[in-house]
Amino acid sequence: MPIPEPDPGPVEPPSHRAVLDEVGPRLKRLRARRGLTLAALSETTGISKSTLSRLESGLRRPSLELLLPLAAAYRVPLDDLVGAPEVGDPRVRLTPRALPGGGTVLPLSSTPGPLQAYKMLVPARPGEPDLRTHEGYEWLYVLHGRLRLVLADHDLVLGPGEAAEFDTRVPHWFSGADGHPVEVLSLFGRQGERMHVRARPGQASPQGN
Repeated sequence: MPIPEPDPGPVEPPSHRAVLDEVGPRLKRLRARRGLTLAALSETTGISKSTLSRLESGLRRPSLELLLPLAAAYRVPLDDLVGAPEVGDPRVRLTPRALPGGGTVLPLSSTPGPLQAYKMLVPARPGEPDLRTHEGYEWLYVLHGRLRLVLADHDLVLGPGEAAEFDTRVPHWFSGADGHPVEVLSLFGRQGERMHVRARPGQASPQGN
């Protein structure tokens, strides 16, 4: 069963060089807002006027030795002087998507790559199994409920904690068993990458057991 492509990854943050290039103009604007002369700032910080001037004009690279006394003089956090980018929100924003044939899929991988992780809620699908094939290799792990997996001539039911893996070029179909939906963790390699994770022999049981 084909799975929707993941969303593109986040935008890259600015380079360190670009951040450092902005320190000088930021220091100059801050001094102007405070109404300070280079001489007054030099007296407060102990940094020479020539060094302060070169720092503000970008001819001198900022260092902690220079920025710490400046932050103390201006009474601002060091991050305000260097314009450090904000730390991104670590929470993953999951966007549910519809599965072909019904159900829901939550992409768990934030960036494109050869191997993708998904959480799926698979409904009980009425009627005869409609076996499909496509490129790839899939590993399924049942989180909650029971999964009916038809794989070529095999008709299996997996319970919580059981897993199966298969080449998706083999005709296959799956559904919630016993008329109930099932929660499944899926690892999918679009180009046929194997997961190197296998269910122990005997984990998958014939339907009805």
